[in-house]
Amino acid sequence: MRGFITTLALLLPLIGCGPLSPSASLPYDATLGAADPTRGAIFSTAYAFNNPGGLATPAIAARAAANVEFLAVSLPHDARYGSSPTVNQQMAAARREMHAALGIVEGANPQLVVNGLYAASRALAAGDNAAAERALAPAVFSNGGETLRRLAAMGPWPRTAEATAMAEREHLRIEQERINSQPGGDSSGRN
Repeated sequence: MRGFITTLALLLPLIGCGPLSPSASLPYDATLGAADPTRGAIFSTAYAFNNPGGLATPAIAARAAANVEFLAVSLPHDARYGSSPTVNQQMAAARREMHAALGIVEGANPQLVVNGLYAASRALAAGDNAAAERALAPAVFSNGGETLRRLAAMGPWPRTAEATAMAEREHLRIEQERINSQPGGDSSGRN
């Protein structure tokens, strides 16, 4: 009985909170060497979508698309980055653009999207197209073969390019504010 009461006490604050927001995490190899995977995803994705050759291979394109999914569902709830509502709206629009372009099933679980795209990226990097297609489960990707073809011929994604660049600028602004708020953190050279 005591266990039930303890469990109930822990759950009562959650009652009436509504459904949980979708969330996702990045796999272990998402940003090897980066101390902060979210920061790494922001910078790598902004680079990929805003530089010529940033999406040069299907493997890189799959990782970048996975990062868009991750950032779109994670940034609105990440207190460290304090994303603005504008960034959150832009990332949501980028996510919709990506879902339409890659044939991602409406309402797909974000974690399954991230996992599938990263698994496909690994397989593509290893030269195993069959494994890449198998990684794109039909419950998440309406046609894995078509998704791979689209990753291989990524055209411009204007909303995604804009959103990822905006997320990067916002992150840099927040970092600069943190530096300036520290004692002796005036980056202008004045003391």
